[in-house]
Amino acid sequence: MDNRIEKTVELKAPVSRVWRALTDHREFGTWFRVRMDGPFKPGEVARGQITHPGYEHLRWEAVVQKMEPERLFSFTWHPYAIDPNQDYSGEPPTLVEFTLQETATGTLLRIVETGFDKLPPKRRLEAFPMNEKGWSQQVKNIAQHVEQSA
Repeated sequence: MDNRIEKTVELKAPVSRVWRALTDHREFGTWFRVRMDGPFKPGEVARGQITHPGYEHLRWEAVVQKMEPERLFSFTWHPYAIDPNQDYSGEPPTLVEFTLQETATGTLLRIVETGFDKLPPKRRLEAFPMNEKGWSQQVKNIAQHVEQSA
């Protein structure tokens, strides 16, 4: 069973630009399609209203884990938690890590989500493929976002 989603993308933008797109809550919200309530702070819950078409009725929530400037941004969340009638709080969250590395032409961004093996089997079968697809789209979204304004 797959436990890890990993996406890597070479962005034609400096590390500082990519870092800002990841950690400034307004910028993150623009490409991630969430209207964030406030800034990201390690150890605190970040919340927002999803703006992705078809999911606008849902709230987004994650706990910020680490913010190591221009190197690592991470949070935990409940993957594909889209049923408003289900309480996901009893489930273990997955960990999402964004790591940045300077390259000759910009930034290598790696996105890794782990912890699917701790989810109940039915949820894992649903969340893993949906997040796999979701991260494929988000990689395109952030690339378009930072490369337009680099």
